[in-house]
Amino acid sequence: MAPLEPWEKVLVSDAEFTETLHGQLPCTACHSGQQSADKEEAHEGLVSRPSEDFNAYCGPCHSQITDDFSDSLHLTQAGYWESLEARAGTEYHPELDEMFGNHCSSCHTSCGDCHVSQPGSVGGGFIDGHLFSETPSLTRNCTACHGSRVGNEYLGKNEGVQADIHFRQGRMSCVDCHSGAEMHGSDQNCEECHDGASLMEVEYSSRYSGPAATECADCHPETVSGDDGNVMHEQHGTKLQCQVCHSVSYTSCDSCHVSISEETGNAKYTTSGTYSTFIIGKNPIQSMHDPYEYVVLRHVPVDSESFAYYGEDLLPEFDALPTWVYATPHNIQLNTPQTESCAACHGNADIFLTADKLSETELEANYAVIVDEVPDPFGD
Repeated sequence: MAPLEPWEKVLVSDAEFTETLHGQLPCTACHSGQQSADKEEAHEGLVSRPSEDFNAYCGPCHSQITDDFSDSLHLTQAGYWESLEARAGTEYHPELDEMFGNHCSSCHTSCGDCHVSQPGSVGGGFIDGHLFSETPSLTRNCTACHGSRVGNEYLGKNEGVQADIHFRQGRMSCVDCHSGAEMHGSDQNCEECHDGASLMEVEYSSRYSGPAATECADCHPETVSGDDGNVMHEQHGTKLQCQVCHSVSYTSCDSCHVSISEETGNAKYTTSGTYSTFIIGKNPIQSMHDPYEYVVLRHVPVDSESFAYYGEDLLPEFDALPTWVYATPHNIQLNTPQTESCAACHGNADIFLTADKLSETELEANYAVIVDEVPDPFGD
């Protein structure tokens, strides 16, 4: 998406905006500053992005949402910290705090990044003249941040791969599966399994923590249970993640190294390789919520020297987590190479994560997800 012109970023459509609830408030209610016709005086003490302090500016009217959002992964980025801390070990490394501030923290999301403007990390700018939207835009909000993988997969922008069937045939948007409660960090779906007396607060340390907010079975109950007459669904049941059969090639990246540009002083990164792949492996997060034995895996761009610019040996426990991780590609198809025949998977070593596909430096980290034996071509 081309950068917005300055006038596009700050345009307020007075006639339309003043008719909305937010438009009934004086500008200073959200932006502070001074109520004055003089520009310089009016902008004194101006808060340009009020939802960065969402408790102060959004909370008075939306406290139920902001109370939850304080623990939202969109805000805390806890998923990234969980991985960093596991690989950093028990010793505290302040260099990682500096690295995170330079390269990662700008991707956090505030209320305004979803409901009134493009995210600040991609340049900002109003979506529709300062009008607030209850439903975020798929392309201007969601995939503005989640574009390089999710957006390209879902919209069919990767060469030779069709758009996800949910978009191609149903024009479904992100919020059709990912509810506001999920995005705001609410744990209300826990109540589906736990009554109020036994419900304990769940700390969501990554997007795969706890029960999935939306599952394939929500819309395809007979298919997932095997009650639809399809023998493959009946035989594989919960042994296979749905994407094992219904996903196609997706993007993986190899080692990423971060640094600060000597020329501009800006944060930068380089990866050693980006490629299209489809790999099945053992489930690294198997639980009652994710019971599958086999899942699709995506390579994350990290190695033991990814943050060497900031210091030596910052990831001493690098092997604590696999570099091939649980993935949910957003490129679902009804018919895929895997659904063509049993032999597409059984006896086909090319699509399984076997030890020979890994370098020696990654073997130990990935023992838990490596497939020791490719399913027999005559077995199930």
